[in-house]
Amino acid sequence: MILCSRIAFPSSLVTIRRGRVLLIALVALFVSVLARPALAQAGARQRRDAITIEGTVRDSTGHPIAAAFVVLEDERGSRRADTKTNTDGSFDFSTDQVGAYKVRAEKLGMGNSATNLVVLSGVRIRHLDLVIETSTATDSASSDKVSPSRSSPTTMEFQDHPNFTVAGVTDWSNVGLHGADTSMRTSETLAQETLALKSGSSPENSPGAPNGAAILRDTHQSESNLRAALNKAPDSFEANHRLGEYYLAAKTPRDAIPLLETAYRIDPVNQTNAYHLALAYEANGDFTAARNQIRKMLANGADGANVHHLLAEAGEQSGDSLLAVHEFEIAARLDPSEQNYFDWGAELLLHKAPVPAVEIFSKGSAAYPRSARMLAGLGAAYYASGSYEEAARRLCNASDLNPSDPAPYIFLGQMEKATVATLPCSVQKLGRLAHEQPDNPLANYYYAVVLWKRARESDNAADSRQAEELLQRAVKINPQFGAAYLQLGVLYSARNDFGRAIPCYQKAIEANPRLAEARFRLSLAYKQRGEESKAQQELQMYKQVEKTEAAEIEQKRKELQQFLVILGGQPAVTPPR
Repeated sequence: MILCSRIAFPSSLVTIRRGRVLLIALVALFVSVLARPALAQAGARQRRDAITIEGTVRDSTGHPIAAAFVVLEDERGSRRADTKTNTDGSFDFSTDQVGAYKVRAEKLGMGNSATNLVVLSGVRIRHLDLVIETSTATDSASSDKVSPSRSSPTTMEFQDHPNFTVAGVTDWSNVGLHGADTSMRTSETLAQETLALKSGSSPENSPGAPNGAAILRDTHQSESNLRAALNKAPDSFEANHRLGEYYLAAKTPRDAIPLLETAYRIDPVNQTNAYHLALAYEANGDFTAARNQIRKMLANGADGANVHHLLAEAGEQSGDSLLAVHEFEIAARLDPSEQNYFDWGAELLLHKAPVPAVEIFSKGSAAYPRSARMLAGLGAAYYASGSYEEAARRLCNASDLNPSDPAPYIFLGQMEKATVATLPCSVQKLGRLAHEQPDNPLANYYYAVVLWKRARESDNAADSRQAEELLQRAVKINPQFGAAYLQLGVLYSARNDFGRAIPCYQKAIEANPRLAEARFRLSLAYKQRGEESKAQQELQMYKQVEKTEAAEIEQKRKELQQFLVILGGQPAVTPPR
């Protein structure tokens, strides 16, 4: 069933008197003699200006790794220096050129290589700590690292300051983004979807929030009983607090606020009530009140990680992203939990600071090697920094931690859609998802995308046929799957089968009229069939849709502040006005 149908001198210049020749030679010799000290000084100065990179390579448990291979590569992947670690895991090498580099460490027989992105400028010595994950370390860490204490190895990461400083914010620009606009859009989409992986994204799920389910299940805490207790003692802190807590747990913050405010006036020192009041303000969308309440708490001595985390959330929601990223950092320093690592990294990624995000997600992944979302965030950060293959590897690793979780596969599939060459390990991983979830239209679609890319790279007819079958299955499961119809049209057009491609493009537009690519390709298909008027009509529609979409994206980019990041401990700068 078809579901969609590069000097020659004049001779006069050669005849020169010998005396003049001799004079010129003597002058040249005199100048060269005078220049030697200056050249020597310049050479010495250049050697003094050499930038040294030093650091250590350790495994996930903090033990040094000897004889690990450490490589310095430039942005184009060209090797600039390499060395091996000493018995204590230390290494160092030098370069005299500033710029963006990748430092990679690996050792035969161990797990994933460790990679750190670094910008060398101004600072003569850079220190890097690299972590190579091992399967053994990963397994052991997962069994005893559920909730780290202050003395646990995970806190070692925060004894050193990060290799960056968020110095300010500015309006959006494409600085730091790589590739065509398609890659930029994919990067922005991945940042938003990474943000969606935050378990504490809703205020009532924030650390320190009341256990709503437990409260609501407790028959002794029924609304009527709590209301009766309040009627009996309206000036009671306990009665106001408990009923306010009940409404907050029931996700009706508007009802909770006046009760918690009354309890706060009665006892402003009670930190639990003060915190729940801030939660209620934030849940009700009053982020200014939430920020003011948290600042009162901090002034009264409250300094817990959950308080700083909530202030960070309120700061982000009220448009103060600089406050948010600083408070997320404080929260992670006070409590290096998996969530605080992740939320800090997600904030950096969201505001176009991919290199710092790579650093934080890398530390978080080393501390919590069983966290699939940390690896997914790390993959998204690597993609935003232009390291597409590194990004894919992290997402493939994330999919192995929980093979049934579709999030890492979706991230990987979106990257495949935006890159030209097939990414490493994506065929295998996306194929696994399609095999295990045959009724998932996204699983079929993304596996078809990667098979189609491989088919075009190797002229593999079998891959092409399988991609077609997968896409047809996807649109059968979801008849409104515009992207799958579009991909089917692309497949048929590559076979010059425009009779089948055109209906697919049309169905893609029916499912999503704002799908600009479908209109553009439909215009090309009509042109190939000699239907010029239809081709021109679709081309005009494409231009209109694309213009509208570009304007909307540009507006969103302007509304989202971009962090100004100073790398390697350089002095902070004032953001431009």
